[in-house]
Amino acid sequence: MSSSDPTVQPVPASVVEQVDAADVTLSNPKRAVISLGSNLGNRLETLQGAIDALEDTPGVRVKAVSPVYETEPWGVEPGTQPSYFNAVVLVKTTLPPDSLLERGHAIEEAFERVRDERWGPRTLDVDIVSYQDVLSDDPVLTLPHPRAHERAFVLAPWHDVDPEAVVPGRGAVVELLAQVGLDGVAPRVDLELRLPE
Repeated sequence: MSSSDPTVQPVPASVVEQVDAADVTLSNPKRAVISLGSNLGNRLETLQGAIDALEDTPGVRVKAVSPVYETEPWGVEPGTQPSYFNAVVLVKTTLPPDSLLERGHAIEEAFERVRDERWGPRTLDVDIVSYQDVLSDDPVLTLPHPRAHERAFVLAPWHDVDPEAVVPGRGAVVELLAQVGLDGVAPRVDLELRLPE
């Protein structure tokens, strides 16, 4: 499977049955924030492919796409990995959090994501940062993301698409970003991701 032309795995039938009736109108959708990152292969193309795959998911509509940021890898020695491209997307969804996570993992796998090491390089990282105002300490899907409030590569693009955003239980994104700073995170004004039509 080529990373430039991935075949996204289908959503499980049970999930499709849950949401296909709501797919046209997205009746009573929830708001979720999803962080995307890539530091292997064609990073921009991969991020766009992930956005398009999210939009193609029954019960998910991509409502906003942030600018692209280039970021030093987190948790590793400088210079040991390529830099990341990062972005944040806002979605409306009728999927419950665990089904949205399952879809995110399927999209990662379609782009040949390998999980050999913690903070290792990856073709694609899809993280649910927040889901409505849900607070959960479930180890499979902790909400909000347990490190989002300390990561500028999440906070900066999130603030761009939603200046009034709040990390549930942590505070306003603008205030958290001021505390964290922008060291190692740079906007790439020469690059652009498309909002799916």
